[in-house]
Amino acid sequence: MTLFDQIREAVLAAIDTLSAEGTLPAGVETRAITVEPPRDAAHGDMATNAAMVLAKPAQMKPRDIAEALAAKLAEDARIDTAEVAGPGFLNLRLAASVWQGVVGDVLQSGAAYGRSKKGEGRRVNVEYVSANPTGPLHVGHTRGAVFGDALASLLDAAGFDVTREYYINDGGAQVDVLARSVYLRYLEAHGQEVAFEDGTYPGDYLIEVGQALKDKVGDQFVDKGEQFWLAEIREFATECMMDLIRADLARLGVKMDAFFSEKSLYGTGRIEEAINDLRDKGLIYEGVLEPPKGKTPEDWEPREQTLFKSTEHGDDVDRPVMKSDGSWTYFAPDIAYHFDKVSRGFDELIDVFGADHGGYVKRMKAAVSALSDGKVPLDVKLTQLVKLRRGDEELKMSKRAGTFVTLADVVEMVGADVTRFHMLTRKNDAPLDFDVEKVREQSKDNPVWYVQYAHARIHSVLRKAAEAEMQPDAAQLASVSDPAELALAAKLAEFPRMIEAAAQSHEPHRIAFYLYDLASDFHALWNKGNAVPHLRFFQEDDPSATSGKLCLISAVAIVISNGLGILGVKPVEQM
Repeated sequence: MTLFDQIREAVLAAIDTLSAEGTLPAGVETRAITVEPPRDAAHGDMATNAAMVLAKPAQMKPRDIAEALAAKLAEDARIDTAEVAGPGFLNLRLAASVWQGVVGDVLQSGAAYGRSKKGEGRRVNVEYVSANPTGPLHVGHTRGAVFGDALASLLDAAGFDVTREYYINDGGAQVDVLARSVYLRYLEAHGQEVAFEDGTYPGDYLIEVGQALKDKVGDQFVDKGEQFWLAEIREFATECMMDLIRADLARLGVKMDAFFSEKSLYGTGRIEEAINDLRDKGLIYEGVLEPPKGKTPEDWEPREQTLFKSTEHGDDVDRPVMKSDGSWTYFAPDIAYHFDKVSRGFDELIDVFGADHGGYVKRMKAAVSALSDGKVPLDVKLTQLVKLRRGDEELKMSKRAGTFVTLADVVEMVGADVTRFHMLTRKNDAPLDFDVEKVREQSKDNPVWYVQYAHARIHSVLRKAAEAEMQPDAAQLASVSDPAELALAAKLAEFPRMIEAAAQSHEPHRIAFYLYDLASDFHALWNKGNAVPHLRFFQEDDPSATSGKLCLISAVAIVISNGLGILGVKPVEQM
């Protein structure tokens, strides 16, 4: 239970007391009552809307309720003042001992501080990256990988049972193109001159694959027709590309729990099973769609097709699942894949798609709603484009990939930790500029450096104190009493609540924002200590005060480390 939850419990207890005394009617609904940080920190530490919520059912003026509540709450030793504001909001200021207790809680909990049981008992599948297995991951995939991985870690911190999953798109025509491209590199490895026609993949990354194929099969496929080698090379090339993709993900510290092959859905009856489930629910029919407005999608035909009544589950139009020639549309295996997820017993599904999949969201949500009878929610998170820059120069090419900058290129330029943190400094659906020079600057404008610098600064103080044989001692927390110090402790109290809120909204960027604010508050207190001696964390002539202040900054370091851990970033102790 967070500190905000604890104070909310105090508000509810005060309401119960007022009801028992007859000031408020009994049995009033309290679910909408909140306790949150006020919009303006000058108004107090916490604010509650209790009086505003109770006014209508109690048939009383909000201000009258607020004044009665304020009197009751003032009796709580944790609350210094309870002040009524405006029409009936109640602003609370907490005692210094509360914030000192937060520091003690952080030290006692350590790596577990901030973790929650909100999601306990709920299983969540987070599918992300899921790039076509035709080449290395590019900078756009990098953002999806970082976002999905951080979201999975965030949900784990909130108590959910999380499965990280990669959907291998190995069932489409693009894998045939990959096989033909590898065949050209295979011929090249045998000394032949080859030409990469439009549509094939010319990247240098396939040179090694062509050589590996030669090492495996010798000249068995040289100058042979496709019918002799396409299936075998397709499988070989796909596995090689997945090895490459796994290596790319490892560079970012991303490790999947499961890989699901699209190919496993074909010829096994699994697509038919999913479509029959919808058919049994009366959601499959034969019909002809009206021509769509605007740009015509590839899967629309002015002929009778097998259609899914996706409009009954929130979509704009019904969607084809089988073409008039009897072949499946691209949508059909996706339905089958999500049917498999629902069948595995997940309570919630999250798909992380690139920005170009925006038009796919409603139909996919409709499918999951239909397959699960509305019991399993699907949240689709779109990651917007990344512009990679070096100052004024936009980076677009990679020799190894042939046409794009790879994930490996980015990690090589700035490192995995910088890449991960910076990818989370914007909300996922906002475009992101990634300047490889800017992210290495040592300044407040570089959030990666600024947060890491706070953690390193703290450890420099702890090392200096240890040399003087001084250690953090929670028994000396009374020395943490200055308003600036208590404000920093109050920031630590927000961390557990922020994790729960970020997990609920599926927004891991909130962690990065919080860490930057926490680092700013720490650096500000450090700078105040330069002018105000009693605020300095290390005081050579006052071991007791130093021990208490070391507790405060140790707690800050713990929270920074825990937050960076959710983002998949390693905290540094020296810079």
